[in-house]
Amino acid sequence: MFSLEGKIAVITGAASGIGKATAVRFAKAGANVVLADTQDASHVAEMTGGLFVRTDVSSESDVKNLMDSTAARFGKITTVINNAGIGGQAVLVEGIEEEPLDNCLSVNLKGVIWGIKHAVPHMTEGGSIINTSSYAGLYGTPSYGMYVATKAAVIGITRTAALELAQRKIRVNCICPGTCETPMMETEKAKIELALTSYLHPLGRAGKPEEVAALYHYLASDEAAFVTGQAISIDGGMSAGPSLNVIIPLYERVTSETLNIDDFK
Repeated sequence: MFSLEGKIAVITGAASGIGKATAVRFAKAGANVVLADTQDASHVAEMTGGLFVRTDVSSESDVKNLMDSTAARFGKITTVINNAGIGGQAVLVEGIEEEPLDNCLSVNLKGVIWGIKHAVPHMTEGGSIINTSSYAGLYGTPSYGMYVATKAAVIGITRTAALELAQRKIRVNCICPGTCETPMMETEKAKIELALTSYLHPLGRAGKPEEVAALYHYLASDEAAFVTGQAISIDGGMSAGPSLNVIIPLYERVTSETLNIDDFK
């Protein structure tokens, strides 16, 4: 079940985090993986028996070279995971500056567009393109404006590409992770966000890259052949609404009454 035998999968942002976990899982499921990153992903290529192509996804020529090289090596591309991304400057909207905004747009949005544009000419019927958006692409998040804007745009381009490519039987979806334990969480502000997950995520913890990779695995498989144009959340329940871990302290602050989970039974 969920075999990826015969799949040729290009994965960007593959040197670490979600991209690395996805490459490892795909290889175990039988796929040939091509790993792209600005960082050295040779160690992941060695683990997976894959091919590493150093790629800056903000550069259209780099992405074209990645896809052309993959097709030259394997004859086709069946699966593309447009996962590479950066966090962007953490400021209020009124403090957004042009250069960091352009960098965020170039990696998070243009990288996805170039990935779709240059993979499609090499893709076969039944192919799957999966983009990484974010919980922040679905909901406003104070001080994350530029990141929110790019990730919301990823959802929009995913849905548009899904409609345009449907007649060719190429499916296009995106996933919207909540906070996950990845290298992007190593900044001081991100560490605070990571600590808050026990309150914000109803399941009470951050996600793991391997859990996100499992969703990518399903969407890349033939069992997901009727799934396209979707933005699928994988966020510990955060998009469903506020956690009781948030509601109870707020209730106690407003009422000065002690409340616990048993009061809801």
